[in-house]
Amino acid sequence: MRELETGVAAQPTMLAGAPRPDEIQRAHLTGFPPDLLAQSARRLRVGALLFAFVFFVSNPLQALLFRDEWIRYTAGFSRWGPGVFSIGAALAIAALTFNRRIAVERILIGGLVFEVIGSFGIAAAQYLDVTRYATDPPWAGLSWVAIWILGSTVMMPSPPRWALPAALASAMSVPAVVGYVFATDTVPFEMTPLRFFFRIVLPYLLVVLVAYVSAHLVYRLGTELKRARELGSYRLVERLGSGGMGEVWRAEHRLLARPAAIKLIRPEVGAGTPARHSELIKRFEREAQATSLLRSPHTIEVYDFGVADDGAFYYVMELLDGLDLEVLITKFGPVPAERTIYLLKQVCHSLGEAHAEGLIHRDVKPANIYVCRYGRDVDFVKVLDFGLVKSQDDGRTLVGSTSSNIVRGTPAFMSPEQILASRPLDGRSDIYAIGCLGYWLLTGQLVFTGRTAMETLMQHTKEQPPPPSTRTELTIPSALDQLILACLAKNPDDRPATADAVAAQLDDIEVSAVWTQARALQWWEVNHPTRVEG
Repeated sequence: MRELETGVAAQPTMLAGAPRPDEIQRAHLTGFPPDLLAQSARRLRVGALLFAFVFFVSNPLQALLFRDEWIRYTAGFSRWGPGVFSIGAALAIAALTFNRRIAVERILIGGLVFEVIGSFGIAAAQYLDVTRYATDPPWAGLSWVAIWILGSTVMMPSPPRWALPAALASAMSVPAVVGYVFATDTVPFEMTPLRFFFRIVLPYLLVVLVAYVSAHLVYRLGTELKRARELGSYRLVERLGSGGMGEVWRAEHRLLARPAAIKLIRPEVGAGTPARHSELIKRFEREAQATSLLRSPHTIEVYDFGVADDGAFYYVMELLDGLDLEVLITKFGPVPAERTIYLLKQVCHSLGEAHAEGLIHRDVKPANIYVCRYGRDVDFVKVLDFGLVKSQDDGRTLVGSTSSNIVRGTPAFMSPEQILASRPLDGRSDIYAIGCLGYWLLTGQLVFTGRTAMETLMQHTKEQPPPPSTRTELTIPSALDQLILACLAKNPDDRPATADAVAAQLDDIEVSAVWTQARALQWWEVNHPTRVEG
């Protein structure tokens, strides 16, 4: 399923009780809700204290109890240094977890550093003492380092992009220590580079692979559990699709029987710079607020929106049963002129209201036009994705605006003035996209298809499109041909002035057979007989 860039209705900009900016930033860095982060910090404390205790019992304690062990233990740094250093690091990280002034994500990063330090401490304690090389190689089989790496993955859940570097650095501890021993001391074993790789390096790379898969599974379980728990009165049931901006889930209200769809920014999408995360949140807010202004039945209806405890922005919208126009044409081919007129008039109804409110969609394309069953109606159009909406009135601050020096939209459906930024945009930019949409419905082809996105953009600004009737075997009335070309005029002044004007001209076109609900129902019973949600 394609990305559903839709909007959500609500009046306030932020929900009451929304997380503070520092909490939002923390959540977008890790992808975990605050309570799970706090649990991870507590587990890190327990793990560090346990590490220190086990290291103490297995090493210094015996030296303190037995004189001969003490003499051997204090004979050189290679015997006492790794243990003392590792225990000290463990106690330091445990103490760090008690400091409430340190952000939790910083403590988790410290935990990953401790994982690496602990691995080198274990490896040094096991292999740095050359007197242990007198008989069998002490590195035969995996060391306690492998157990420590895997245990750390479960003890300190962290985003896989954090866990992988820590596991790789930890896994290099044994090869580094053993390699150092071979480079500085004479040991009674032969070790060619190939043998060194297969006996000492490769096993720990396999441990890293297991650790990464484990980290990914733990991360996904944590984030999906968090979503199911935190999105207000809705329970997420099934993921319907995903795209560049977020995910769309089928959801159920805990009390009402009404089905819904929820769209939210995935935590990994928000990862990056704070500015990038802020931009994504603002786009979601703009999309939700813009859609909430509109009441056309052909604009997606939204129920709620807000910010989850982890800072993820989400909104709740009606759940649709149907398919978008990209899927419709790709799967079933071009539609006849009468059905094209029927669908385009509904698109014009939605955009006409938006334009009357001073809003420009700026991303009208087949993937954002959904045709569905709606109550007893079929072939009912819903316009989605108001994420790029822009106000024609600079004084309107509700929906905001995007950077003026960045081209935004879909190249195959962008107007020349949108591409060139040659003049302020108005509703006629969307009318150009309606022309592109009608061209797609009638021919199953894009108006222009360049080898690159930039070439496609330049074709929209310079080349004249051939009439739709020359690119399909279906019969297209000349009036519809002319209307589509008028919508595709390079100069906005040569296009129909409004979406309502386009709808009026569509009404006046004579076709051999009218597209009725009876015909539409027959098509749906054959091609989409069951209710497929999403």
